[in-house]
Amino acid sequence: MTNEGEPIIVLDHISKSFASKPVLQDVSLTVAAGEALCILGRSGTGKSVTLKLMIALLLPDRGLIRIAGENITKLDGEQLSHVRRKIGFLFQSAALFDSVTVYDNLALPLHRLTAKSKKEIDESVDFVLNEVGLISDKNKMPVELSGGMKKRAGLARALVLEPEILLVDEPSSGLDRITASEIDDLLLEQKTKRKTTMVIVTHDARGARRIGDRFAVLDQGCLLALGRADELDYHGNAIVQKLFEES
Repeated sequence: MTNEGEPIIVLDHISKSFASKPVLQDVSLTVAAGEALCILGRSGTGKSVTLKLMIALLLPDRGLIRIAGENITKLDGEQLSHVRRKIGFLFQSAALFDSVTVYDNLALPLHRLTAKSKKEIDESVDFVLNEVGLISDKNKMPVELSGGMKKRAGLARALVLEPEILLVDEPSSGLDRITASEIDDLLLEQKTKRKTTMVIVTHDARGARRIGDRFAVLDQGCLLALGRADELDYHGNAIVQKLFEES
């Protein structure tokens, strides 16, 4: 495991295009172990693509990506799977399996990727569901959950393998302000109690301020700014100023 303060995520001169349209252009950044980096920007600026590159759901056209010291742009098969087990991913839509219960959504990765017994799996699932306030809902189907509950269940599934790194795509999307704040509380608790490294893509600068240690601002695929909130509050770029005025 990477020591606290050392980069656990490194993006080195990353570029990515789709159908000759640039989405990311020469983006470089690092995330230290235990740090929360929030990526902000307008829609279509490459924020979610950045997350997918970090877990090798997409590969860059140029540049390299290191996760816990491993250059994932050169890995495949079991080597890539080994690195991915260090990472939890909370999708914007929660991406639960609709045909099984909340419990089974969490138990499935434990069955497939660990040697835990049925009793140990039950204990792990119950522990994480209790953490997100869904222990009484574990036998429900996803269709029975509200939007906020689905997001909590998605977060629980992302955490059930006890990842070193948590990637989060738009945690407040589609949620009212109170429910979004509750999701922010859960992420903040994960950071402070578990020291989990987090990269959070969000349009919600106010929520980001509560969780983030540093902030990256993307626009048209370029990294406009990277730093602490007190540094970006007085940044000279108008887009950066606008984003932080909204918080």
